[in-house]
Amino acid sequence: MTSSPLKKLSEAEYLSSEPLSPHRREYVDGFVYTLPADTPTAQAGATSRHGTVATNLVAALHAPARRIGCRVFASDMRVRIPTHGTRYYYPDILVTCEDMPDDARYTNAPCLIAEILSDSTQDTDRREKLWAYQQLPSLRGYLLVDTSVRAARLYTRTGNSWREDYVEGKGTLTLPCVNISVALDEMYEGTAL
Repeated sequence: MTSSPLKKLSEAEYLSSEPLSPHRREYVDGFVYTLPADTPTAQAGATSRHGTVATNLVAALHAPARRIGCRVFASDMRVRIPTHGTRYYYPDILVTCEDMPDDARYTNAPCLIAEILSDSTQDTDRREKLWAYQQLPSLRGYLLVDTSVRAARLYTRTGNSWREDYVEGKGTLTLPCVNISVALDEMYEGTAL
């Protein structure tokens, strides 16, 4: 009898092996997936457009988040999603207001998550992660920023449902949790879009 190539790891095995891995890996219901090389959390890095958009958003979020006692993380903080099987994802940007120790490796309660779309991750970000992130009671907004056109989509929790706002070309979105308005011009500043 041969062993299965798809070996499941326990959550504890994943957490203990992640700091030793040369690449960032996400965990979905016992299976570990190495992030594609064009994501900023993988070893090879991302495109300059992806990095510029992410930096612009972090810059816009940083001071407002600090004013309300929250923190912004870019690329290196995992989100733990305990519903419907445990998952750990590395979003491009997250804001959390939870009290976390300085050595925390993941957050349980982000209030805002942003993903900068890339060719290799956009389908997962738009479907699987959208559904998973919406299971987090703390999450008030999920922002998807395109890197092929000037466009962004924001999902905002309103009570027990989600509202979707989309802007393209020009426009502004009001990001929940930090309650700031960010224009597409600000998100894409420094890029050719």
